Amino acid sequence: MKKLAVLDSNACMNCLTCELACAGAFYKKENPCEKDVACLHVSQKDGKLKIYTCAQCGKCAKTCEAGAITQNKAGVYTIAKDKCQKCGKCVEACPFHVMVLLQKDALPSKCISCGICVKACPQSVLAIKTDQAS
Repeated sequence: MKKLAVLDSNACMNCLTCELACAGAFYKKENPCEKDVACLHVSQKDGKLKIYTCAQCGKCAKTCEAGAITQNKAGVYTIAKDKCQKCGKCVEACPFHVMVLLQKDALPSKCISCGICVKACPQSVLAIKTDQAS
């Protein structure tokens, strides 16, 4: 299974470059205030930085009544734009809150393990991993 992995959250500087890279690539957002459209999130929890990423758990797919979210050969869940009913149930079902829905009746999005955030991170905190056992 291919997925975005956190290598060392202690090395994270909270610069949010990963979030900005994701938001810029997929939503053409470059304003730091609009980083919340990224498909990963860096936040503080109990005084420590926590990086939330898509675990490719499939809860979004199980919730999708239209069958628009399927797992590809690499193990990545993707959304078929032509099948999506834009109900937002998948976004609500995401246990990591890393699916994005910009507005009601819009197409949701999620991490597709593209690696843009990995390339942007100045501390090499993130990586795309492939688990052959999955």
